[in-house]
Amino acid sequence: MVKQYDVAVIGGGPAGTAMAYGLVAKGKAVVIIEADLWGGTCPNRGCDPKKILLSAVEAKQASAHLQGHGLTGVPTVDWPALMATKRGYTDGINDGTLHGLTGAGIDTLHGEAYFQADGQLTVDGEVVTATDYVIATGQRPAILPIKGHEYFQTSTDFLDLDTMPKRVTFVGGGYAGFELATIVRAAGAEVHLIHHNDRPLKAFDAKMVQALMANLTAQGVVFDLGVDLTAITKAADGLHLQAPDFDLTTDLVISAAGRLPNADHLGLENVGVTFNRHGVQVNGHLQTANPHIYAIGDVSDTPVPKLTPVAGYEARYLVDELTDSSAAISYPVVPTQVYAAPKLAQVGLSAELAAQQPDRYTINDLDMTAWFSYYRVQAPQALAKVMVEKATGLVVGASVLSDIADEMINYLTLLIQQKITLPALQKLVLAYPTPASDLQYLY
Repeated sequence: MVKQYDVAVIGGGPAGTAMAYGLVAKGKAVVIIEADLWGGTCPNRGCDPKKILLSAVEAKQASAHLQGHGLTGVPTVDWPALMATKRGYTDGINDGTLHGLTGAGIDTLHGEAYFQADGQLTVDGEVVTATDYVIATGQRPAILPIKGHEYFQTSTDFLDLDTMPKRVTFVGGGYAGFELATIVRAAGAEVHLIHHNDRPLKAFDAKMVQALMANLTAQGVVFDLGVDLTAITKAADGLHLQAPDFDLTTDLVISAAGRLPNADHLGLENVGVTFNRHGVQVNGHLQTANPHIYAIGDVSDTPVPKLTPVAGYEARYLVDELTDSSAAISYPVVPTQVYAAPKLAQVGLSAELAAQQPDRYTINDLDMTAWFSYYRVQAPQALAKVMVEKATGLVVGASVLSDIADEMINYLTLLIQQKITLPALQKLVLAYPTPASDLQYLY
């Protein structure tokens, strides 16, 4: 007899597991299905292992900044030891996630989920029956479809490298390209980053991106802009990356040209669910064209960045939607950051849009390099753009470039989301001297 579930969740990553835990806490019968590693991309081969590798980079660069200012000698990155530390974390994710799910009373299935022509969901041929279905299958790295594309490796491969090659090239000027190039350069390899036009990280403030690139160039990262790669060939001296009037030889080439939704292998066309390169189409209730199928997290086509905390936010919303119907989802302001060196982060209204309405917004363009928070660690550069609404005095957007931009953007997110004015902020007593005590000078 086929077991009847209230909800079947397809995908055992941050979105799917948050969904399953939330539903079982409300008394629902839940099954969660995963085809690969339990825990998903973020803890296994994404944000978490990346940041473990970045920890060594941060320590090395912090030491480098203080040479001649109290420290002597810059440490080197021991890549095998660093990778062992990363694996000490990631090796336990799959089993730990699975144990947690089963311990909570959630049924689990490992295999490929597919909606058959008759609309039934099967997992490696086994029928799974539920009232509602939630697609939370995430994304995967995209591979550029050029001649020799089989020589590309991805961020997944990079995050499990046993040894660091002498020459590494990233193709694509997005988050992954910048972040992994930063790690590779700190580990001592020669690094090139190829981008097809002259505007990498196009979602971020252009001035801030230029400043970040200048910092990385000073560290030895080579940017090859306006290069539309056409082919990769293998020779005795390495991999040759080719474009008109361009030929670069490297030992490892990583496709960092964005990510694709894992929606093309589920048989969604059999159940009336549509998707494109941005993800599964959903309405304001995260519901697809099929009223009993929903999509959350990176696989869904929603107007917010594809981030782990956003996946959790959507999961919590949908738990409420499926157990006690609610209004359409309303997103808070969502900060995004590039973990390069220095870090680049932004939230809310951009300076570009604010500049189009000068009567409404003030743009505070700040060079904070000489401020105490950055002077004490001899940071080479710290910049901020803060957008303030004139009528209310509220911060409505910010872009930050510094070694602690990821920390500062969270403070700024709180100021925006909670609508904290400067007088209200100044009624608080914050620990000094800290980055938080600098906030009052950003308005």
